[in-house]
Amino acid sequence: MKSKDPKKEDRKSLKYQVGLALRRYFKELDGNKATNVFEMVIKEVERPMLEEVMKFCSGNKSQASKILGINRVTLRTKLKQYNLDNGKKS
Repeated sequence: MKSKDPKKEDRKSLKYQVGLALRRYFKELDGNKATNVFEMVIKEVERPMLEEVMKFCSGNKSQASKILGINRVTLRTKLKQYNLDNGKKS
């Protein structure tokens, strides 16, 4: 039986990839100050997450809100915020 290398599995995780991207971002600042990092990360991650979940749910907002763990009103607000609300199923 093959044992999996936990370090390799960790590299596939979203947590690892976000950390890697942030380390790269800070390195590329080259001495400049970082500001509003929280807001930047949320905006960079939230939109593609919403897009992919909505595709997975074929536009069904009720199903998407359950998958995301947020209520439908919050989902509709976020879809509107990112101009992703195209009037599909609710």
